[in-house]
Amino acid sequence: MIAPVLERREPRTAPTAPEPAKDRFAARTALVADIAARFADEVDRDARPPREAIAAMKEHGLLAAAVPTELGGEGATLAELSVIATELGRSCAATAMVFAMHQGQVMALWRHGGASCGVTAMIEAVRAGALVASSTTERGIGGDARRSTCAIEPDAAGRIRLRKDAPVISYATEADAVFVTARRSVDAAASDQRLVICLPSETTLTQTSTWDTLGLRGTCSNGWTLDAETHEDNVLRDDYATISARTVLPVSHVLWASVWLGIAADAADRGRRAVRKQARAAVGQTPPGALRLAELLVDLQALADTVRHAAARFDAVADDGAVLESSSFALAANALKIGASERVTDLVTKAMRIVGIAGFAATGPLSVARHLRDAHGAAVMVSNDRLLQNDAGLALMTGAIL
Repeated sequence: MIAPVLERREPRTAPTAPEPAKDRFAARTALVADIAARFADEVDRDARPPREAIAAMKEHGLLAAAVPTELGGEGATLAELSVIATELGRSCAATAMVFAMHQGQVMALWRHGGASCGVTAMIEAVRAGALVASSTTERGIGGDARRSTCAIEPDAAGRIRLRKDAPVISYATEADAVFVTARRSVDAAASDQRLVICLPSETTLTQTSTWDTLGLRGTCSNGWTLDAETHEDNVLRDDYATISARTVLPVSHVLWASVWLGIAADAADRGRRAVRKQARAAVGQTPPGALRLAELLVDLQALADTVRHAAARFDAVADDGAVLESSSFALAANALKIGASERVTDLVTKAMRIVGIAGFAATGPLSVARHLRDAHGAAVMVSNDRLLQNDAGLALMTGAIL
């Protein structure tokens, strides 16, 4: 046995306050958000991907922010990613959703991927700025990401094939890889899934539908048939049930809610500008909208506190699989998504009423038309009814995390 080395203890000093969560990425996020805002109306109007903002996220390292320090990255926490998503959401919801969906996928690589050559190469690609999309739903299963019809078909040489008929794959044309759920084998149950890295050079995408929607138009979530032939090294180590419970579901729900918070925050800012304009026009009088603005900021702060608390809660138990896979944690994650998606439409609607006719206008510096259309996508993107149906069974076994 090696004897412990006794070290001389230095005098105790006052602990250093932790660095504020947004400081490390604030300047870079602001640069990307400025570019996103510049093209937001065009992206929405043309229903095209936010290519300029995606390029800026790559250039400034936001897509690689969560890569762990031991793998050469910056090791952003979910709390830090949440702040980034909110700031991007203030400028362009489509850009922010691309960021959020990407992070929900790439974190599965180092948390669940294992040490295969394919996973290692994909982590390095993400560290260099690669953008990842996902394909988790299929036609015929009603949007249930926890079941698959398509299956991994191996051959004797270690190659695998799969075909997925996906009703949506967001920003597929811009992605440097698509992570695809599939049954472990052709004989496996629908819920016995794995996650497969599909690279463009090994994948053929055939478009089957277009994305002409009320809001979130820039996510370009068209329908595709995905045919891939790759190597078994590109299959992540853990089963998808574990990946979803421990990473994809809680991370995605926090970051989506963070985006919606950003939408609401920008709408509230437009309401504040409108009230300030009224105040300047009638010095000495409180504008009629000031009371409504104060009420709106109470509700906005409550949503912000909820989102930030959920992010911190994940960071506190990020390595505790038992907690992350518990029914109570799933209830909490679903509650965040459902609650935030319902509140964002209320907040934006209140902001529009504060602004008045200029907020109702389709365009203009005080318009919240795009914000309201984007906000309505929150409740139907992964249906709240489906989550509540899942919660109904979980609620019989456990209570809420308070």
